Amino acid sequence: MSSLKLILQDPVIVRDFLRTRTPYEAAKTALFFYFVATQSLKLCRHVQARGLTDSLRDSWTWTYKQVLLLALKVPSVKKDVQEQLNKARLDIEGKLVPQGADVSRHLALPDEGQSVEWILAEMEKMDGELGPHADWRHGKLSGAVYHGGEALSKVIVAAFERYTVSNPLHPDVFPAIRKMEAEIVSMCLRMYNNPDGAGTMTSGGTESIVMAIKTYRDWAREVKGITDPEMIVPATAHAAFDKGGAYMKVKVHLVPVDPVTRKVNMKRVRRAINRNTILIVGSAVNFPDGNQDDIVALGALAAKHNIGLHVDCCLGSFIVPFLEKAGLSDGEDGGARYKLSPFDFRVRGVTSISCDTHKYGFAPKGSSVIMYRDAALRRHQYYITPYWTGGVYASPSLSGSRPGALIAGTWAAMQYMGSDGYLKSCREIVSCARTIANTITNSIPELYVLGSPPASVVAFGSKSPEVNVLEVGDAMSKKGWHLNALSGPAAVHIACTRLTLPLVDTFIADLRKSVEEAKLAPSGKGTMVMLYGLGKSSAVGPDMVSEVATMFLDTLYKA
Repeated sequence: MSSLKLILQDPVIVRDFLRTRTPYEAAKTALFFYFVATQSLKLCRHVQARGLTDSLRDSWTWTYKQVLLLALKVPSVKKDVQEQLNKARLDIEGKLVPQGADVSRHLALPDEGQSVEWILAEMEKMDGELGPHADWRHGKLSGAVYHGGEALSKVIVAAFERYTVSNPLHPDVFPAIRKMEAEIVSMCLRMYNNPDGAGTMTSGGTESIVMAIKTYRDWAREVKGITDPEMIVPATAHAAFDKGGAYMKVKVHLVPVDPVTRKVNMKRVRRAINRNTILIVGSAVNFPDGNQDDIVALGALAAKHNIGLHVDCCLGSFIVPFLEKAGLSDGEDGGARYKLSPFDFRVRGVTSISCDTHKYGFAPKGSSVIMYRDAALRRHQYYITPYWTGGVYASPSLSGSRPGALIAGTWAAMQYMGSDGYLKSCREIVSCARTIANTITNSIPELYVLGSPPASVVAFGSKSPEVNVLEVGDAMSKKGWHLNALSGPAAVHIACTRLTLPLVDTFIADLRKSVEEAKLAPSGKGTMVMLYGLGKSSAVGPDMVSEVATMFLDTLYKA
């Protein structure tokens, strides 16, 4: 190994060595040296970013996993596993796909068109085919439905009706839709304190994030010559960053968060930065536990190294920009300290922000905004080709044709709510979340709140060996609540919305009962316990969970 190192480091030795070879041999040898050098450099960067301990742990886990996967190929074991997976598939289909002779299935076009009355009646019938199921109107949801009220729904439907056939791909045909989209972006930029910035609308938070990754990849390739890009992402950041990395061929370095504050470990972020780093990510707030990363510190790092800093405010959306005005950005409440640190374009180093209008902006589902510090950076998001036989093709984001009705609905929602409406909504929703968090901290000793969430999300774990928090989550499910299970650590969260407001006392009462049930009579058979417990059961647990998730996705398309 020492002689190889000497050869790689001394160009004179390499030159003399190559002179003794035929051109073919020299080419092969040079290629070998290049391969070894580049792979060694990648390995060094990987270990530097992950740390030696985590790298060794990852290697051991991978090796152990391969051994277990081989064991699963033993016929008897494979048969048992397949039987369990088949059982899981049937269970999923039983919950999602209506069964029975009275179920109507529309698998081919009708010979003749149906009447409006028939269509509405059939929709009502389909709503009841699975029997009793979640009705979002009862409010026992974590996030999922961000309802601005019946009056706002009527405004959105009216906008839909007016612009049903519109498509922003044709601004000359639908000039009002073009104007509305530009105004939506402008309103969001001002909300995040960058009136001279730039942005576009997208179909949701995931597309906003994927577009940001594409932008930084292309920017780094053109400006810095980076062809093997990497980005640094907190472990609590949205999975869309992993998805975007996979789509855009950008390596993702996941960095752990502090177990107490739930902020990304800044020491590990600094260590992970290298010449191929194009982007650092921070959340305000993150989806799992609703906490905020140290955006100011991340911004200083990004500015120092001339790399991007994307702040994911998809969930914070129309909550975090109003916390300061609501008097909720810094102070004590119920004995707990809540503080929202600077997060928007006023922070040096922040170069882009994603904001979902379809969450706490109460716009129709399928609308989000990606914002950039300036228009020059936004240009790297565009796709343009002048070579298509159909003419010049240019689109600002992933989609070509887009539903103008969604843009109109979003614009209408923002105009209807106004700053005063969003301020009122922020105050009510955040107060609701803090009531839940303070109650857990002060009067449910078996549980604890993860970090100090400043906005609308509260995640709780168990600090009692007698209580499995996933059992608590399953007990809450039996009481009609639809909450989110988390891992790393095991926890359950609720994202409060306007639907939660009248049910906060019910939630707390049900939570107390669920803790007692989990302590005295754990079932061990609930969805959270079984699915998330399986994910932690062995090195192949995540693969089994992935297989179950694949079955779930397949079932979505089973008519």
